[in-house]
Amino acid sequence: MTERVDRVRSLIEAPLLVTNPVNVGYLTGLDSSNAAVLVEPDGIRVFTDFRYVEKARLLGLAVTPLSRNLFAELVPHLPTRVEFEAEHLSYAAWASLDGGRIELVPRLELVQGVRAVKEPGELDAIRRAAAITSECFSRLAEQQFVGREERELAWWIETTMHVLGADGAAFDVIVAGGANGAAPHATTGHRLIEPGQTVVVDAAARLDGYNSDCTRTFATGELPEELARSYEVCLRAQETGLAATLAGANGRDVDAVARGVISEEGLGDLFGHGLGHGLGLEVHEQPRLRPESDDVLPLDGVVTVEPGIYHPGFGGIRIEDLVIIGENGPEVLTTFTKELVMVG
Repeated sequence: MTERVDRVRSLIEAPLLVTNPVNVGYLTGLDSSNAAVLVEPDGIRVFTDFRYVEKARLLGLAVTPLSRNLFAELVPHLPTRVEFEAEHLSYAAWASLDGGRIELVPRLELVQGVRAVKEPGELDAIRRAAAITSECFSRLAEQQFVGREERELAWWIETTMHVLGADGAAFDVIVAGGANGAAPHATTGHRLIEPGQTVVVDAAARLDGYNSDCTRTFATGELPEELARSYEVCLRAQETGLAATLAGANGRDVDAVARGVISEEGLGDLFGHGLGHGLGLEVHEQPRLRPESDDVLPLDGVVTVEPGIYHPGFGGIRIEDLVIIGENGPEVLTTFTKELVMVG
């Protein structure tokens, strides 16, 4: 934790008030729904309510107990100039601080930028979570799809992740058959999976606080030519994007490489989301791989590469790998085949 705090401290010009619960946990180890951390030149101070005070003390943290309305009581404990997490602090909290004697300096995603470079222990946890995910997909490929509800398969996936040792699913499992798969963030429901359609499965394990991510698209029999062709194009775009996922590359440029493959085939309008995103303590982190991104891919960063082609009212395709950005190129963590798998 000390090294993490030092990395943050090197980036600030005034004490930084950290209020994002994920960032609080990253810097202190404290899992809390109501805490703030002040990063100062000579240390850190934690402010929280009675529910978490003893928890913080057991971690060896310098803690100041306050009421549950932290920000109403925080001002007397702060210096006159404070940097704060502009993307997280609510207006109500900001107003409580602004009404005091404090100069508030906004900082955007500063701790998230530090989190983008993963430590060896973090990479190990993500590798292990991805291994569970890959094995779960292998077992899924042996399951009956046709005639089952999407949500039944989603529950099977989540249960299997637990059996394989996961703490849980990283997010709500998506199983989207037929036209439902044309929605990138489809809602898994009671729909029965039918023959001759694509089934998009987006699922991942969470382990020791760290997430993984993977999407594969299955076929329940021979596909219409339009979907079969789209799968081939999507796979080619995904592999092209993977090859460009290198340390020092710009997220916008990596996105453009993969997007160009799909656009050249006349399908660009059917790929409307970004190519990928960082991942770790949260499912969506820095760096971002999308057209408007200025993020630079760091060595030992972890990102997804996940192009998709979505035909409204017909079906969808998405192929996603999770990778570590290594010295010798991307280390692909999700190992289940990307060749089109036919299921019954």
